[in-house]
Amino acid sequence: AKRVAATYQPHTNRRVVPALEIIATIASASAGGDGDYSAESPVSKLRPLVNAAGRRGVYVVLDLQPGRTDFLTQAKRYRSLLRKPHVGLALDPEWRLKPGQRHLRQIGSVEAAEINRVSAWLADLTRAEGLPQKMLLLHQFRTSMIRNRSTLNTSHPELAMIIQMDGLGSQPAKRATWKALRAGAPKRIKFGWKNFIDEDRPMIGPKATMAIKPQPRWVSFQ
Repeated sequence: AKRVAATYQPHTNRRVVPALEIIATIASASAGGDGDYSAESPVSKLRPLVNAAGRRGVYVVLDLQPGRTDFLTQAKRYRSLLRKPHVGLALDPEWRLKPGQRHLRQIGSVEAAEINRVSAWLADLTRAEGLPQKMLLLHQFRTSMIRNRSTLNTSHPELAMIIQMDGLGSQPAKRATWKALRAGAPKRIKFGWKNFIDEDRPMIGPKATMAIKPQPRWVSFQ
């Protein structure tokens, strides 16, 4: 992560922070014992990697793919890790199912009100623990994935809220998705860009990525 981040620093005036996005709860084809179609990694399994990243100056984002449960329920499982100053949170609505839905049969979605409950809880935790501002990352590649997006509460100073543009494929298609997702975005929301190593045609490098307007505040790879 540090090696990749270093290739981006020459192309921006902002300080580039290396980061790892860890999928803490993984969308599952089976319901599992709790029936939520999400496999939740135990804190004990994640803590060694989270701690190692912190020792090396690498930020960590815990990503949630909740299936049929809700984002706040899963976020609270990782409270002890989110109490660390270098750990943020990501919500992936693609894997947030309604009753009766299944992964890969339907694209999931979430109401802005549910995200607002998470952001309020995370902001309260950050403030109570005296932590630096935390990232709250929202994955999106269709406008329908975050319903009533205009009602997102972006007023928490404790949080840096970013919408991660997850579109893949040709560069014209990705730019079209970037433009569509930015249209009508709530105030104070920033945007991130994802480079797909195998699926993009072609995947662009650091200079071209940081030349995107507005300049992405978060760049990730899959």
